[in-house]
Amino acid sequence: MIKPNALQLKKLKFWRNSTFAVMLIGYIGYYICRANLSAAFPLISKTFGYTNTQLGLIASASEIAYAIGKFINGPLADRIGGRFIFLIGMAGAIVFNVIFAYSSSIAMFIVVWCLCRYFLSMGWGGIAKTIGAWYEPKSNGTVMGFISLNFQFGGVVATLFAGYLVSLGCSWDKLFLYPAGVLSIIWIWSFFSSKESPQAVIPDVKFGRNNSEVTSIADIHDDEQGSGSWKIMSHLLKMKLFRQLLVFSFVTTLLRSIFFFWIPKLLVDIGMKDTNAILKSAIFPFLGCLGTILLGWYTDKYAKNGDRARAMWIMLTGLLACLLMTSFLIHTKGNLNLIVFLISMCGFFLLGPYAMSSGCLTLDIAGSKGAGSCTGLIDGVGYLGGALASWGAGALSDILGWSGVFLVLSGFSFFAVFSAYLMSQEFQAIYKRRAVKE
Repeated sequence: MIKPNALQLKKLKFWRNSTFAVMLIGYIGYYICRANLSAAFPLISKTFGYTNTQLGLIASASEIAYAIGKFINGPLADRIGGRFIFLIGMAGAIVFNVIFAYSSSIAMFIVVWCLCRYFLSMGWGGIAKTIGAWYEPKSNGTVMGFISLNFQFGGVVATLFAGYLVSLGCSWDKLFLYPAGVLSIIWIWSFFSSKESPQAVIPDVKFGRNNSEVTSIADIHDDEQGSGSWKIMSHLLKMKLFRQLLVFSFVTTLLRSIFFFWIPKLLVDIGMKDTNAILKSAIFPFLGCLGTILLGWYTDKYAKNGDRARAMWIMLTGLLACLLMTSFLIHTKGNLNLIVFLISMCGFFLLGPYAMSSGCLTLDIAGSKGAGSCTGLIDGVGYLGGALASWGAGALSDILGWSGVFLVLSGFSFFAVFSAYLMSQEFQAIYKRRAVKE
């Protein structure tokens, strides 16, 4: 590996910034063709007369397809390249959003959206692999904190865009056709404005993450990489910290999926009009953006011994409090604006720790070499929880009402706090063992 000269360094920085922009904006595009489903739920329900339980079948089945895609496409990103699989996933999302718009039965909705979600599952593994190649390990928290804005802010943009279309009087199908058109433009720009790694710009250059050095807790070396993705996954699963992270991902993705799919429909059910409910639901991911940046910056600067999980469990206690208060207010038919505020604060307290689990901690544990496999396992297990939650929340709301749903969520949030606490203890134990060895 050679050090770049001044001219080469300028070129590399240009392509690093351009690739970062593609991963950031491109994944916002992913969400334009993903978060539109939840915004369309109230309109689809009115058009076809579906209950929350029936709508939950679309959400749940597609979450399972997304989980399966994570297990397959995460390791595939390590094998064929992050940028390449990122572009494939984007193209698939465009095609199946268009097909969904021309569907008209619950069975067709389920099948088409499952296929769409499978392709959408290619995005994050591609990002982790690509960003991991371009940036140094010391900036994991800050870089992945900012890059995680793509799915937080993507939710904001997608929801506001859908709300705007509804305010213009568009029918439900336009909430899928217009986003597909926007993502097509983003795909063309992404293709020409990104590179897989520094070595794709200048061969044998030493820039970003140096793969010849140990830069992860898992200590994945070239000999392990040579044995393929199964070797990497086997290595990761032997780690207690990684197994704890899988449990944490299951619980936090379960919680996130409920908010992701059901906020607009929840707000409509408790008395808001369609457009108002869709637009106000955008506050949840917006505050999630703030929480994600804050947590990434804080843990880069102040986390002792690399223990980012301590700040995560402290943050999640705020989520528990907000869920309990929301349950009470819905039960007592409290002020709608206060309910919106509390639900939005759930985004602030939840999405930072959630993003940390599949972003920064992925690179901390597996480095660039195993980033795709690591995030594939973490998100795959997580979205199995999401599949359970997205259907279960709809069914429970038909039986217990939304107040009962939030009470159940409070129990899961307590488990998330405890799970993050156990990870914190393991982080400290790992670094104590390393200190003794050194």
